[in-house]
Amino acid sequence: MFRRFSHALIERNVLLLAALTLVTVSIGGLVQIIPLFAVETTIERVSGIRPYTPLELMGRNIYIREGCYACHSQMVRPFRDEHERYGHYSLAAESMYDRPFQWGSKRTGPDLARIGGRYSDEWHAQHFRDPRALVPGSVMPPYGFLDRPLRFHDIEQHLRTLARIGDPYTPEMIANARRDLIAQADPEADSPGFEQRYPRARRAVFDGNPRVVTEMDALIAYLQMLGTLVDFTTLTPDSLRQQ
Repeated sequence: MFRRFSHALIERNVLLLAALTLVTVSIGGLVQIIPLFAVETTIERVSGIRPYTPLELMGRNIYIREGCYACHSQMVRPFRDEHERYGHYSLAAESMYDRPFQWGSKRTGPDLARIGGRYSDEWHAQHFRDPRALVPGSVMPPYGFLDRPLRFHDIEQHLRTLARIGDPYTPEMIANARRDLIAQADPEADSPGFEQRYPRARRAVFDGNPRVVTEMDALIAYLQMLGTLVDFTTLTPDSLRQQ
């Protein structure tokens, strides 16, 4: 009888019901949140992950600006068919410098998490300029306008802002940002220490035009980096736990 009386009292009193619901939800939330403060990071560290080069970062900005995430995801799920088509499933560490992340929720086109190195720079440039010349059934619009010059006058401020919110850009990286950006798109340009600042960063004339750094250069540099930083041939569950 007491139990029936208690339930009846709670169910008929809106304020009491709301207060008890709030207490219950708060306890459940605290149980999940408080343990996270006891760990340094919830992301397993993986060897090879580095922040984006200035050129790759600009390319990522263009990728977001043009809404590429609406048709392409960047997350290989841990399923057999995904593994056979795209490769190793995505690791959280691969997105640790992404704000916002590009996991996506829809695939009109293929997943791009492992696109780096699968096609040549020339293929990417032609694909952006005329998608159906390479993929007849493609519904992707042409992006020939990306051949226009890249505007990167504020790249130092961009890196400085990211450093303030936790990305490991050093004062040296920020000071050399403009020179590093030009050097990655022009292998003939001089930028001492670029390889040390950005290990495994690829330098090339991505759009085929060495005279000017274009938005096409930046976007292709970004795509060619995706999925290439981690050596999955040596990656095991034990090695992940040891990082």
